[in-house]
Amino acid sequence: MLTSKQRAYLRSLGNSMDPVFQIGKGGITEELITQLDNVLEKRELIKVRVLKNCPELPEELAEQAGHALNADVVQKIGRNFLLYRESLENVVLELP
Repeated sequence: MLTSKQRAYLRSLGNSMDPVFQIGKGGITEELITQLDNVLEKRELIKVRVLKNCPELPEELAEQAGHALNADVVQKIGRNFLLYRESLENVVLELP
C-alpha cells in the first residue's frame, strides 16, 4: 500500500515516461499479463496506453491489470495508466 507522498513521487516520474505497452481490441490477455509481469520485475513503474479501439474503459483495464499483477495503480489519466510493483530482487526506485 502506497502513501500519498509515494504516489505523488511515482506520478512525477510517470509524467515523462512513454507507454511501454498498448492495450487494443483484444483487451487484457494472459500473454499481456506475462509480459507486464516481466517488465514490472525489471522496471517497477510502467505506463500503459489503452487504444481507442479497445471496448473496455481504461479505468476497468487498469484495475484488472493491477489485480492480476498484484501491482498498485498509481494514476489513471485519459487513456493511460501507471502501474507500480516493488521488485524484491531488482530494486530500481527508492520511494520517499
